[in-house]
Amino acid sequence: MAVDIKNLNHNQLNDLISKAQVRQDELRKEKVVKLREKIHSLIKAEGYTFEDIFGAARKSKRAGAKVAPKYRNPANPTQTWSGRGKRPHWFNDALKAGKKEKDLAI
Repeated sequence: MAVDIKNLNHNQLNDLISKAQVRQDELRKEKVVKLREKIHSLIKAEGYTFEDIFGAARKSKRAGAKVAPKYRNPANPTQTWSGRGKRPHWFNDALKAGKKEKDLAI
């Protein structure tokens, strides 16, 4: 299929480019699926599993890791803050009341 791009206007050219990019993505995904199937069949033919060859998927060590608290609310000792993320209301209120960060440190 030959397309004479010199005769296309701006909108037609943009439409052709978007359709070509969509088709290119489809072809890439198809190729990845075929390659994945080929790899799995080769591994299976040799008598191994995917995990034997590549190992089990590992979870990130940092995902969900708790951080020790650095600050404690003097009015309510059960409220603590690690110093990460948004400051809690009690921390901001204490600073407004004249306390310093080091006064709230654990």
